[in-house]
Amino acid sequence: MSTTAPNASSAPRGHDPLATLGSLPGVPDAVDSVRKAVDAVYGHRVMRRRSNEVTSEAALRAARGSAALSGADWALEEVRRRSDFSAAADALTVGAALRLTAEAGQLLSIWRQSPVRVLARLHLVAAGGAGAGTGDGGVAGETVGRPRLAGEPVVETPGPDSPKPLIEAPLPAADEVAGRLNGLSELVIAGSSAPALVTAAVVHGELLALRPFGSYNGLVARAAERIVLIGSGLDPKSICPSEVGHAELGRAAYVAAFDGYLSGTPDGMAAWITHCGRAVELGVRESTAVCEALQRGAA
Repeated sequence: MSTTAPNASSAPRGHDPLATLGSLPGVPDAVDSVRKAVDAVYGHRVMRRRSNEVTSEAALRAARGSAALSGADWALEEVRRRSDFSAAADALTVGAALRLTAEAGQLLSIWRQSPVRVLARLHLVAAGGAGAGTGDGGVAGETVGRPRLAGEPVVETPGPDSPKPLIEAPLPAADEVAGRLNGLSELVIAGSSAPALVTAAVVHGELLALRPFGSYNGLVARAAERIVLIGSGLDPKSICPSEVGHAELGRAAYVAAFDGYLSGTPDGMAAWITHCGRAVELGVRESTAVCEALQRGAA
């Protein structure tokens, strides 16, 4: 995390740095608002019999939203109908986002034991499962599924038509990335009394700051946020796609809120966490609309 944000490696034994963030001005209200919104959609009558359909639709919309933030802003129906995602950079991005949303729920038990291992798996999935040579996503196989080494370039999507990166903050050096990933892993494994929203926002923000892989870092960061929200019990059925909310709030607002995370100041961290909370609430609104459509027989 940023220099003034909580750091596991320097925290005394028994200290819970994430809990400190949970008490920042505005954060308790955001946490309460998110919890009420999530409880409301889980109480919808459609969830009693058709929750699997809501989960599937939420995953599709989450993938579309995450891809849009990474520069591939496709219409939902285009994402739904396409089967070939191997051509241009935008197609690669959408395909990677779809694979990540499908994979995230399968990694919950591993996340609690080895977050770094899960992140490596997420990058492997995003890159098309490459193990050697060049992956389906055009990523050199030897760089897939591991943090970048000194001197290795970083792009959001491989290929000659790769979009301009959304996050343009200076890249931390490879040795700093390794140390901060270990610190983040220690925080996750140790557990925290902090609300799920706080932990998810910190995981998301730290991965955006580090950009630990040679590609697809934004997609991986948002997938990791999804894993925290599911695994914490806040959204166990994965029906509250924060990616939808992040996309709806817009790329400019996303970057501005992330600048707050990078600052490491109390106000900046609170702004990032509350922004992530608003994104979850908008994801809830999206799934509530899905529930209403299913109830009317329109979906």
